[in-house]
Amino acid sequence: MSIRAVTHLAAAGAAALAVWIFQDARLGVDLAEANLAATTYQLDVSQAQRAADARVALVGQQISSTYQGALNAARTREALLRTELDRLHVVSDGLRATAADAARRLAEAPPATVLDYALTGNAVFDDCRAAYAGMVKKADGHAADVRTLSEAWPVITTPKKEVP
Repeated sequence: MSIRAVTHLAAAGAAALAVWIFQDARLGVDLAEANLAATTYQLDVSQAQRAADARVALVGQQISSTYQGALNAARTREALLRTELDRLHVVSDGLRATAADAARRLAEAPPATVLDYALTGNAVFDDCRAAYAGMVKKADGHAADVRTLSEAWPVITTPKKEVP
């Protein structure tokens, strides 16, 4: 082999080695850029997940606060209703005593007084009937509202499992 062939062969080998080293460096840069892009993507996803978790926690707190407020309001209403019911019992007991006393006095009263008493009782009865009719109307409205809310309330259903 001639010196010229050896020189050309050595030059070709050196060129191949230089190309190999250059390609290796380029591949290393490409790999580093891909790793950087993947890390940046993971960071973006992590930040988005933290933001979504924060929004979910905030909504959960708002729901909990709303629920607790409604529960407290319901307890307050229940206590008020119990107080009003106790007052109603006191008034009812008083009316029972008054009615018993009126019955004793009515047995001894003259006929004109009995007639006045009957007319007054009839007027009171008409007032009670009118008030009762108003309560029935309100109760029907409340019942319709409850039914509307119950029917409109979202229901989460679980899918039925198919039998093989």
